[in-house]
Amino acid sequence: MKFNTKLLHGGFGPEKTTGSTLTPIYQVSAFAQESAEQLEKVFNNKAPGYAYTRISNPTVAAFENRMNTLEKGVGAVACSSGMAAVTMSLLNILEAGDEIICGAGLFGGTIDLFGDLAAFGIKTKFVKHVTKEEIAHIINSKTKAVFAELIGNPNLEIVDIKSVADLAHENGAVFILDSTTATPYLINPFDYGADIVVHSTSKYINGGGNSISGVIIDSGNFKWDYDKFKGLAEYKKFGKFAYIAKLRNGIWRNVGGCLAPMNAFMNSVGLETLGLRMERCCHNALKLATNVTNIGDTRTLVIHPASTIYAHGSEEQKINAGVFGDTIRISVGIEDASDLIEDFKQSIEKL
Repeated sequence: MKFNTKLLHGGFGPEKTTGSTLTPIYQVSAFAQESAEQLEKVFNNKAPGYAYTRISNPTVAAFENRMNTLEKGVGAVACSSGMAAVTMSLLNILEAGDEIICGAGLFGGTIDLFGDLAAFGIKTKFVKHVTKEEIAHIINSKTKAVFAELIGNPNLEIVDIKSVADLAHENGAVFILDSTTATPYLINPFDYGADIVVHSTSKYINGGGNSISGVIIDSGNFKWDYDKFKGLAEYKKFGKFAYIAKLRNGIWRNVGGCLAPMNAFMNSVGLETLGLRMERCCHNALKLATNVTNIGDTRTLVIHPASTIYAHGSEEQKINAGVFGDTIRISVGIEDASDLIEDFKQSIEKL
């Protein structure tokens, strides 16, 4: 299937019981089984089915399957927010004494998270630019993961996925990539060597600005060293599904950062127009010719990062992220380009 066809038909089909073309909103907490024994099996992932929405839900599963198909992975786990997805993707493989390498120009919330992880004995090493050259001299045997944003938010720096992935793999580290701003419309990071992809699906995936959510997708390609990644050892029997199996049975399940069925449904609805919206957004961005608390909406959004998403950042962190006192971030929507141009012209004239 081509991209827009895949959005409508990839990874799912009509619901078997009713023929519904979209999986309905299963807005329930629990699911009944025929016997206590069967419930036990389902609850402990020893039989297919649903027991409790914190663990799995048909509406959420349908959205996960669609995202997994678009990114060409082996499995996906949806989360309550993009930050929850970033957090769970890392904590699934990290323990005290481990190190992460990431870019200094990350989204402010992600940098704050790495500060929180320090209290648990997890060290983050920042590089000014996520390049093979800058990472090479600080990566070591303690490095479990290299983390990057494919397109920086808000500095727009772009990562050379293949060169960074190759270096990470040479050193036994996982390459986790936040592809929120690119989406599967522009690129499939697994094709270039990324191991795990995360999205804040609140943005372009949802498209309507109506649901907070995130998702983690595993490529199934990373060759796990079970001596280094000891937490994954008991999941070795799952082969290429080891990471997803541990995630779903461990930290994600136990922390409880699950996606609400209603939000999963809204994401599935929004996902169907992703190709059309991204085409229009890119077209409008070129027309506007210019480098909000959200991005990826149907509406054009404008925000002053220094006083909002980087309000907690140090001056050094702001500079590294390309955030200055006069920086304005624009997320271009799908309005008519001529109206956007006129709106920005009159705004600038009034300054």
